[in-house]
Amino acid sequence: MSVWVSIVLAVLCTMLFVSVAPLYAQPGEGGYPSGHDHHGASAIAGGWEGSIQAVAYSEFNHHLAGLFVLLMGCAELSQSLRLPSLLWVRLLLPTAMLFGSVFLLVGSDHEAWPIGSLSFAQTLFGHDPEIIQHKIYGLLLFLVGTIEALRRVGRISDGLWSAPLPLFAIIGGLMLFGHSHGVHPSAEKIAMHHVMMGMMAATAGSFKLLSGWFRSSSHVLSSTWEWLWAGLIVFIGMQLLMYSE
Repeated sequence: MSVWVSIVLAVLCTMLFVSVAPLYAQPGEGGYPSGHDHHGASAIAGGWEGSIQAVAYSEFNHHLAGLFVLLMGCAELSQSLRLPSLLWVRLLLPTAMLFGSVFLLVGSDHEAWPIGSLSFAQTLFGHDPEIIQHKIYGLLLFLVGTIEALRRVGRISDGLWSAPLPLFAIIGGLMLFGHSHGVHPSAEKIAMHHVMMGMMAATAGSFKLLSGWFRSSSHVLSSTWEWLWAGLIVFIGMQLLMYSE
């Protein structure tokens, strides 16, 4: 019964977030997203956001992230199916997370430090929620990727150390519900992309937590949740690879 209660609660929470998510990322007063007021109307008229170069840069970033996520999902899928695997396969997820974290921290935003005109302080303590959220994602990816690498080589034990990965998927997924690309002609399309990815990420993390809870009591249930976790990660990677603005 507890399993079905968990599923019902997860579905209800997902429906709630899906129903309110577009409010956070849609254009606000005057037709512009409320979280990026500092860009102003000139962003579409002649600025970076929404320009051909910006769209190409953003799509490349999402496609590269999709490659990392797809690699993680395939590696996790082989683990969930109990296929014979070498150490490097088990380390594929944390390695992809660490590379992804460096990419996000360095090149996620054209105007942000260290590649853009904004200083370190303006980047991390400024008023652009998109930039700040990208850097938070990068830091979380680095921390969780490091934990997973240490766990998978046997330097730290399972148990509580296995929780950061699914919690990161849940928290990161929920953060996507309020993620905005600012003043952008395709703001609604981008928001729906984020809603779908956030919903799948939060659900995948929940499945991963369930697999840990049932690992000691039911091997069949644990394997099922592991398979669902890995499958959703693969789908997220595929969606990122097809991302367009």
